[in-house]
Amino acid sequence: MIRYPKPLQQGDTIGVTAASSGVEEVLHHLVHNAKRQFEKRGYKVNIGATVWTQNKSASAPIEVRAAELMGMFKNPDINAIIPPWGGEILLEILPFIDWKKIEPKWILGYSDTSTFLFAMTVKTGIATAHGPNFVELRSDEWEPVASQFMNVLQASAGSTIEQQSSEKFQSKWQHDAPDNPYVYKLDTPTEWKVLGTDNVELEGRLLGGCLDTIRHLVGTPYGDIASFQKNFLNDEPILWYFENCEMNATDIHRTMLQFVYAGWFDNAAGIIFGRSPAGQEVQGFTVFDSMERIKDLTGLPIIYDADVGHVPPQITFVNGASGSVTVNNGKGHVKTKLQ
Repeated sequence: MIRYPKPLQQGDTIGVTAASSGVEEVLHHLVHNAKRQFEKRGYKVNIGATVWTQNKSASAPIEVRAAELMGMFKNPDINAIIPPWGGEILLEILPFIDWKKIEPKWILGYSDTSTFLFAMTVKTGIATAHGPNFVELRSDEWEPVASQFMNVLQASAGSTIEQQSSEKFQSKWQHDAPDNPYVYKLDTPTEWKVLGTDNVELEGRLLGGCLDTIRHLVGTPYGDIASFQKNFLNDEPILWYFENCEMNATDIHRTMLQFVYAGWFDNAAGIIFGRSPAGQEVQGFTVFDSMERIKDLTGLPIIYDADVGHVPPQITFVNGASGSVTVNNGKGHVKTKLQ
């Protein structure tokens, strides 16, 4: 049985800790601006020391990062956790987490943060939220699709949250552009696609994250999918969602094959791929080629170019929750049941 955190309410405190990368001094203003936006909306913000430092691809030494994150989980005055952003080597801290002492509390993010989200849900059966990072929430207005994360964090167990795909997405990052009205600069029409057909409806327990990082959980205690399904899902099928930050087409394909060989897709309902800034073809081999081969190998339906990951905006996917994902003529609809 999946456990869900208590709903976030106005007046609650959000903890910000850098379990992966911290924020260099030149970008500290992004954190301050995001803090002000949450405070303006009626929340308190507790920013950990790891957020303000960055050295050798991490915010702080392994033990420090793990201890600050665990401290926020144990602190009864912190009601949700949102890291500033992702990074590179969060994987290091997983053995230093006392998983038996983690009580349900929402943690939100993507990129390398999804490494922790994935491991937490698989190890503990506690739902986690794959959605926007803290520094992306620094504008006066929050983009309508990305802002749906609040509907998730404010929902009670048993609730149903419905989200629609975006009208447009941001084709490239413009870090120097003003946050007006949003951090994101949406410039390209969104179209969710289905391999081999136009429309599809998939149902299953949601699970996924950033391919670049969660692939390294295969064969570890943090990627034991068979035990997760047996212990927490009553052997219900998983509806997988993935996003790619930097991998080229053949690297993606090797990763997907590893998931197949590891049995991750043995009891699955389908696969959803987010838009990606990467996926470069290699000697004519494309991501589309990989998706076709994985579909042939597994028999699973595949949705792609969805609102997930490094090409914003993104829908908030809840790891462990019951999900129904529909694509109809290029439009996506995600219904999430916290049950």
